[in-house]
Amino acid sequence: MKVFLGNAPWTKEGFYGVRAGSRWPHFEKEESEYMPFPFFLAYAAALLEKNSIDVRLVDGIANRDDDKKFFKKLTDYAPDIVVFEVSTNSIDIDLKFAEMTKKMLGENVPVVFCGPDMNMYKTSFLENIKCVDIVLKGEYEFTLLEMVQHLDEKKDLNSVEGLFFRDRNGKVIFTGERKLVTDLDLFPWPARHQLQMGKYNDTPGNIPKPSVQMWASRGCPFKCIFCSWPQIMYGGNSYRTRNPVDVVNEMAWLVNEKGFKSIYFDDDTFNIGKKRIISICDEIKKKGLKVPWAIMARADTSDREMLEAMVDAGLYALKYGIESGVQDIVKVCGKDLDLAKAKENIRITKELGIKIHLTFAFGLPGETMDTIKRTVDFAIEQDPDSLQFSIITPFPGSRYFEDLDRKGFILSKNWEEYDGYNRAVIRTEMLDSCDLEAGLRYANKSWIEHHMKKDMKVHPWKYIIRGITSPFHGAKRFWELFAKK
Repeated sequence: MKVFLGNAPWTKEGFYGVRAGSRWPHFEKEESEYMPFPFFLAYAAALLEKNSIDVRLVDGIANRDDDKKFFKKLTDYAPDIVVFEVSTNSIDIDLKFAEMTKKMLGENVPVVFCGPDMNMYKTSFLENIKCVDIVLKGEYEFTLLEMVQHLDEKKDLNSVEGLFFRDRNGKVIFTGERKLVTDLDLFPWPARHQLQMGKYNDTPGNIPKPSVQMWASRGCPFKCIFCSWPQIMYGGNSYRTRNPVDVVNEMAWLVNEKGFKSIYFDDDTFNIGKKRIISICDEIKKKGLKVPWAIMARADTSDREMLEAMVDAGLYALKYGIESGVQDIVKVCGKDLDLAKAKENIRITKELGIKIHLTFAFGLPGETMDTIKRTVDFAIEQDPDSLQFSIITPFPGSRYFEDLDRKGFILSKNWEEYDGYNRAVIRTEMLDSCDLEAGLRYANKSWIEHHMKKDMKVHPWKYIIRGITSPFHGAKRFWELFAKK
């Protein structure tokens, strides 16, 4: 039994899509270097290999394959089963790849969809879509393994929990929810040998390259209404962690055997459980592992002792998701972040020399133009090394999408528009889409001006000299900004 796992190409003129490995599938500009690691696919490939199943994993997005090149890899392998990880945004192109696969390999080769798209987790999806044979729901690695074993042994799929399929009479069957694997150490390390690892890049704080992405946990215990990945892939706010020794063993192997110069832990929330975090740090030091690393973190679950332990073990940079600078908003949206604690931790983080990236999003319940301004003021006051402003873009399956949809506040169901960069696909009680887009422009402009002011203090002559050739962009802007101080 030969299994092909694919992250198919997804492009439009001047842009490439990021799908597998991204909690927020979207388009990146062609010149961007960002590329998430396809964790679920890589873990799935490793699990199949561990069970002596012939598998090939191809990341057409990271490879920058065009359709022809990707399909050549697929057809040359001549698989018995084809599995595509898909997303809500890319579902139209994903279906075209499924249709082409059927034409090239024949109707008898099953095409399987998996990934974060709640729309396909309904019997109506397979009833209407004939080019897809099976859908794996949520966290799919063990579901896929069991499905492949059943197909290889020509067993009925009814006993494989966690999938949708057509029975012999063409009726679509859902086999029921599959329980999450509670012991993450049952997963082998991802099958990185099947991928061109130099293609992947997510380097907070400009940690050294080549850098590699890891998971030390899965899920998040918090209940943000806008967060689709835990809600869709894990079925709720479960939180599971790996053995600290195994985490550090993987780190050491990646650094010592594979030559990576830094590690980014792209967990939903890395810094939960002080005892566990300190155990990871102690294990890093015990192994004498000297490597900078970065984390995706929550801003109010650390304290000075934890941050100092992480710095002592090599922590170089982190991302804090703040969302709003208004306490009522972060409480109502389910994040319930303690902003006072967050500010204190940001101060300590900066004091310890850790690079900080903050993220904020506009359009949560209670948002007004005033709260947007207060969030921008909060962000600038924290003065992080970098930040990201976006517009909340809830996907089907998230609680916020369902709430807004009931109110008629979802303005578009053209899923490709769900990027959050410039376009609002929602409105709120107080703000329409134009207000949200204007708020985003105001936030980005304010951040740029803040940075220019800081730079001018350090390099004033750069702006005065630039003004000789371009008065508006140089000296004139210099004095305008300083007049606002």
